[in-house]
Amino acid sequence: MSVAPSIASKKVAPTTALEIHDLTVAYRHKPVLWDIDLEVPEGKLACIVGPNGAGKTTLIKATLGLVPLASGNVKIYGRPYREQRHLVGYVPQRETVDWDFPVTALDVVKMGTYGKLGWFRRPGAREREWARECLDQVELADFAHRQIRQLSGGQQQRVFLARALAQDAKVYFMDEPFAGVDAATEGAILRLLQDLRSAGKTVFVVHHDLQTAEEYFDWVILLNMRLLACGPVETTFTRENLHKTYGGRLTILDQAAEAVSRRSPE
Repeated sequence: MSVAPSIASKKVAPTTALEIHDLTVAYRHKPVLWDIDLEVPEGKLACIVGPNGAGKTTLIKATLGLVPLASGNVKIYGRPYREQRHLVGYVPQRETVDWDFPVTALDVVKMGTYGKLGWFRRPGAREREWARECLDQVELADFAHRQIRQLSGGQQQRVFLARALAQDAKVYFMDEPFAGVDAATEGAILRLLQDLRSAGKTVFVVHHDLQTAEEYFDWVILLNMRLLACGPVETTFTRENLHKTYGGRLTILDQAAEAVSRRSPE
């Protein structure tokens, strides 16, 4: 007599945090991203990697509805992004922000609470306290009342990370958060990303340093206008896939490829 498997023994399919199907983006009729299809499960710390001009920032902006799509669709937890935007946090490139705007670090972080408050409510004591907690998580609690223009580049980056934390999102998109920061800030950002993953969040990071990609992330999206590979770092971040993505154009590529070849077949 056959025995049905117990509930405990059944494998539960992982929840998909992000689905992109047939996504194409063109600027002035010139394709920037072409026919992108990918799925990423919940709870991953994913890097988006590729050469300059590969469309990494465009992929994030297209996902968030910030640039028009020539074709395709994006789903967050199985539903269109426009219905799920409250689940998403975004950290843009630091160079795109007007840091001369006269607000404090705490003011910036409180902006992250606006989405849950709606149009007609202003942040109160609860939101102010939550913003302070978020600043503490990025190790900037002592700078809450500092004008953002008075902060260093690394501190400014951490303020925007804290603003994203204040959104209390399930999925985060971060465009080059490690760019141009010092070692202390890089360490603080990495700890934050790992904490988000431990809390079950899904994080997508545009990343340029191939030598730290394998150490920092557990999922990789290799992009060069088209999707070259997407999957777990241990099986996807390989010599073959790196050369498909970069075409041998970067000197650092050989160093990264040498590192991955220690565990990857030729």
